[in-house]
Amino acid sequence: MKQKSISSFFGAGGSSKRNGVDKDFSDKDESKPAASERVVTKPANRDVYKAEAVVKRSVKSALSVTHSFVETDTAQSLATKLDISDTVSKPNSGTNKRRVVSSDDEHDDELDEKMAKPQSKDEDSSTDPDSANESATDLEEDSEAPAIAAKSSAKTTKATMVGLVLKKSATKKAKISADIIQLAELELIDTKEGGQVPYLALCKVFETIEGTSKRLEITAYIREFLLQVMRVGQEQLTHTVMLCISKIAPDHEGIELGIGEATLIKSIATATGKQASRVKQEQQELGDLGQVVQRGKSGQRTMFKPKPLSISKVFTTFREIAMTSGSSSAQKKQSLIVGLLASCSELESRSLEGKLRIGLAESTVQTALSHAALIYEKGDKGRDDISPSDFQAATESLKQILSEFPIYSNVIESIYKHGIMSAADHCMLTPTLPVKPMLAKIEKAADDVLRRFEGKPFTCEFKYDGERSQIHFVREDDGTTKCVIFSRNAENNTNKYPDIASSVKEFALEGVSSFILDCEAVAWDKIGGKIRSFQTLSSRKRKVGNESEITVGVCCFAFDLLFLNGEPLIRHPLRHRRDLLHKHFTPVPNKFQFATAKDLTEVEDIQELLELSVQENCEGLMIKTLDGESSSYEPSKRSMNWLKLKKDYVDGLGDSLDLVVIGAYFGKGKRVGAYGSYLLACYDPDREEYQTICNIGTGFSEADLESHKAQLNQSVIAAPKPYYAASDKSKPDVWFEPTQVWEVKAADLSLSSTYLAAFGQVDANKGVSLRFPRFIRIRDDKTPEMATTSTQVAEMYENQKINQ
Repeated sequence: MKQKSISSFFGAGGSSKRNGVDKDFSDKDESKPAASERVVTKPANRDVYKAEAVVKRSVKSALSVTHSFVETDTAQSLATKLDISDTVSKPNSGTNKRRVVSSDDEHDDELDEKMAKPQSKDEDSSTDPDSANESATDLEEDSEAPAIAAKSSAKTTKATMVGLVLKKSATKKAKISADIIQLAELELIDTKEGGQVPYLALCKVFETIEGTSKRLEITAYIREFLLQVMRVGQEQLTHTVMLCISKIAPDHEGIELGIGEATLIKSIATATGKQASRVKQEQQELGDLGQVVQRGKSGQRTMFKPKPLSISKVFTTFREIAMTSGSSSAQKKQSLIVGLLASCSELESRSLEGKLRIGLAESTVQTALSHAALIYEKGDKGRDDISPSDFQAATESLKQILSEFPIYSNVIESIYKHGIMSAADHCMLTPTLPVKPMLAKIEKAADDVLRRFEGKPFTCEFKYDGERSQIHFVREDDGTTKCVIFSRNAENNTNKYPDIASSVKEFALEGVSSFILDCEAVAWDKIGGKIRSFQTLSSRKRKVGNESEITVGVCCFAFDLLFLNGEPLIRHPLRHRRDLLHKHFTPVPNKFQFATAKDLTEVEDIQELLELSVQENCEGLMIKTLDGESSSYEPSKRSMNWLKLKKDYVDGLGDSLDLVVIGAYFGKGKRVGAYGSYLLACYDPDREEYQTICNIGTGFSEADLESHKAQLNQSVIAAPKPYYAASDKSKPDVWFEPTQVWEVKAADLSLSSTYLAAFGQVDANKGVSLRFPRFIRIRDDKTPEMATTSTQVAEMYENQKINQ
């Protein structure tokens, strides 16, 4: 049964429309009265009045921060949309200032002073209409901010909860941009420490950012929301961030909701008062279960309004669902799901099926969090003094921390205690916590390697055809030991490789108390003493009860040492790390070896070693700088300081691609009864979508065709996902969930009007496709989000043109 992760629940609120806004917030009155005739109603509560200025100032600051990272006309365009174009410097203005102080800022400062003063009933603007009108008119004329209608006295208490933004104007006739209204519509947050953040507020943020594909805007919206949540408290911020990235635990913990589709359908049927068969029917009609729930909730009427959901309630319930096990666990999970659905509004329940795909990538959330943390640390008055380079440094610091210490709760706690720029000193590389692996760039020829590394010493290592493995080991003071083995995507593979874990005591020399090794686990022929194919390794069970059950032997080839005896080594040069590796570890026949490596300087020697690596059943060579800062280990980065050179690169396309299977075409002739070919896609992490790149029908054995059909039939869907970028020309007979990643090779890349990979990146009106693609193997070690990206496809195409 197909399992659901947190990304299957309560993801985005609002429209499924990616690049537009469904609602018409303005309802503009085309007949404008004279200025003297305009009547502007001031909010009934001064906190709401102040919040308006806070919102506007926040957006202006967001623009000033991002201005230096984008083209001036881009920033100017966004500023114009937000009616605050004076905050963006014009081209050739003769100034390098980050932002221009205008009358708006002076007015905001005056407003801060007014709001800081206590008012008596006689002074309260709600009882002084002349004062209210005068102040509100000043606000409109000075800053062109939106007018906001007064609310009834019953709503006054709620209005004191100054959050990210304001409520929508009751008159709907104020002249205001849709962007500001979208911000202003978000539910108010009680920023008192220890308060609760409404889940609806987060859903409305999702709804807002779903209407834009602009990274600048998305980052600004999330930043301002996280800043407000940060003022509530550490736990609320942690839960909010985790829901934003669609996770309930760090990847290495392997905690998933574990809810089958049947359980989910039963829960929806119970919550919406429908038959399960009807839910299935609507699923076929609408494309996903989230829209089924939204339709059901929109037609429901309840006698008593349920208690609003908080972000922490949703997150902790997800955790409870994930940890529920044993007898009757399915019923318990269903009960918890129904409870959430019963408390959901239509907006909150919108996306129950599929990943949170609204253009909110995890890297964007990290950027927004780092900016919010820096602003929180400096305070509202100090945020204007933060330079773009300060924000850039904060972002780089946070991303580096999470690459080495991937636990958001601990990192956020450290940010609160020590500040964003000092958090790294308290969240350091730690054995048993996976480090995101460093990756290599492609190089096509040995002489290109010499040009790239001119004047720099480098080493050439065999590139082994196996599974990237990170071995973590700790010996405690009481003598007990712990060994954990992680895959390249942070999956705990210790149960898959118990033979490697048990041999640590053999290859780690005396005096070694802790370490992190970067290795490649390859299938190994113990009798012949040689490497076997990757396909052989793929047949190894994912979980082995004990070593006696092992049918496919493995040998581990170590090529880097990241941590030793309590000291992180990733900032040290590779030469030093390699020396320590050989000093503190020893080869063990058939179990543990050092990667074959030579320090070379001549093209002929590199070519000779490349040929030797192929003879030894390796893929080619890894070429790495040895000395200086450029030789440090850079977690999660695909660096030019590591290059990969394969035999195939010289003969054809520079590299193989890892692509996601999203569709299939019925077979004909000899392939009747099977799928004749498949539709593949690359992944665009910024847009969070799969972009079609080719139709593949070669490289398959008869066994492959049968196996692929059996596996993929379990993930058939009635219609393409909204996050599939595919043209009608490539429409398959059957659509699949994005579950499998295939390694594919091709003759070359070409522009295409049929396939949409990297559309607009190398040609304004065309995508990129593969010519003569050929199936190589399934990549079980990669998730769909780890597939070749559209940016990589564009780079491969450009490199191909250069080398032609």
